[in-house]
Amino acid sequence: MFNNFLRTNKVAMWLLTVIRVYLGYQWITAGWHKLTGGFDAAGFLNGAIANSTGDHPAVQAWWATFLQHVALPGVNAFNIIVPLGEFLVGLGLILGTFTTFAALMGLVMNAAFLFSGTVSTNAQMLLLEVLVVVAAANAGKIGLDYYLLPYLRGLFHKKNHDKTINDTTNNKMKVKHLAH
Repeated sequence: MFNNFLRTNKVAMWLLTVIRVYLGYQWITAGWHKLTGGFDAAGFLNGAIANSTGDHPAVQAWWATFLQHVALPGVNAFNIIVPLGEFLVGLGLILGTFTTFAALMGLVMNAAFLFSGTVSTNAQMLLLEVLVVVAAANAGKIGLDYYLLPYLRGLFHKKNHDKTINDTTNNKMKVKHLAH
């Protein structure tokens, strides 16, 4: 019932737009500050790894292993991916472009930050992103998805429709050929 409300209701559409723009602003400003002010994830990663020990570790051992053996050696890639990802998620959410995908990528980043022991606004943002993801297309109806999604469906439907017509024509030709 709640799922149906999120996916189809006009009131939900407006509420989701407010949530979407708020999330987008949070992401785009975080990404912009990192893109323009310089960003080095090495300190954050080392801090998260350090927080994986002791009696009550804030970071689980399996995640610290990933950070130590994958993220830290690839920190140069993360220094590009994180700020760019944050900025693009924010842009997508503000404009309502590929809204569900943008919210899903934001959710993944918030989960990674939470796994790394950083609470801040990550838990709140993650919960709001779940609402946007569950709402699917309704979250982007007041945005560019209103125009973009039907256009893309038309492109793919046309190809499938053309393939069906060609398959039907070819089958009729085969039947005619067998009849003669």
